[in-house]
Amino acid sequence: MGGLFDWITDWIKEGLIEAITGQYTNIFDSVNTQVADVAAQVGETPQGWNSAVFTMIQTLSETVVIPIAGIILTFVLVYELIQMILEKNNMHEFDTFNIFKWIFKTFVATYLLTNCFTIVMAVFDVAQSVVADSAGVINGSLDVSAALEDLETQLEAMGMWELIGLWLETNVINLCMWVLSIVIFVIVYGRMIEIYLSVSLAPIPFSTMVNRELGQMGQNYLRSLFALGFQGFLILICVAIYAVLVQSIPSSDDIHGAIWGTAGYTVLLAFALFKTGTLSKGIFNTH
Repeated sequence: MGGLFDWITDWIKEGLIEAITGQYTNIFDSVNTQVADVAAQVGETPQGWNSAVFTMIQTLSETVVIPIAGIILTFVLVYELIQMILEKNNMHEFDTFNIFKWIFKTFVATYLLTNCFTIVMAVFDVAQSVVADSAGVINGSLDVSAALEDLETQLEAMGMWELIGLWLETNVINLCMWVLSIVIFVIVYGRMIEIYLSVSLAPIPFSTMVNRELGQMGQNYLRSLFALGFQGFLILICVAIYAVLVQSIPSSDDIHGAIWGTAGYTVLLAFALFKTGTLSKGIFNTH
């Protein structure tokens, strides 16, 4: 009877060890996937991330928003002309240079409006070139194969109930990692959606750019574009720090510490990614 009980215990332990080893590997495979995916997504320009969405946004901007921006630009230029005439005592003290200046400003404003999509994409091209140049510093590939032999040795020395507790623990951590991966997905992909939404209305702030009073709108819009672009760089830095922090975890002798440490660093990564938007806007002084 005792031999049968020992055989059943050993059989259960073998199943638990195999399950825990698989869960342990899945946790660090999830880390590798997250690091690689985030680094790849922030390295994409709006054109490259999804060409179909980009084409749709560009078409909407050119066919729907630009006519509205043209009306706003007309109002701004006429307002400036009237204001300039009134300032010069109804043309009695008028300098002909001022009319040439107004014509030149009209030309610049029209050029900015008709080429606003090109200018906006140039902003993101600059930001993404910085991100692309920095992507090579990230090494998030965690190799757990060397640690698995030591892990199995540690697991074999544990009792059945301890293994059951550890198995439950790895399941909980796997669930947490899955939830955190969704959170990270929402942050990274949400940034791209925000970029598309901002780009779609680009002609409106560009139509106010040359006006001294209303120009703050256009200037703030440009700063917000740079903030969105360089947010990708801050996200990349967060991922690089995360990749460095988790490098030593797979070889840890403490199984519990390795598992919970990975979860803790992933929570920290998600929190840091949430802060990148606010930090980037603060650096570029957008509001």
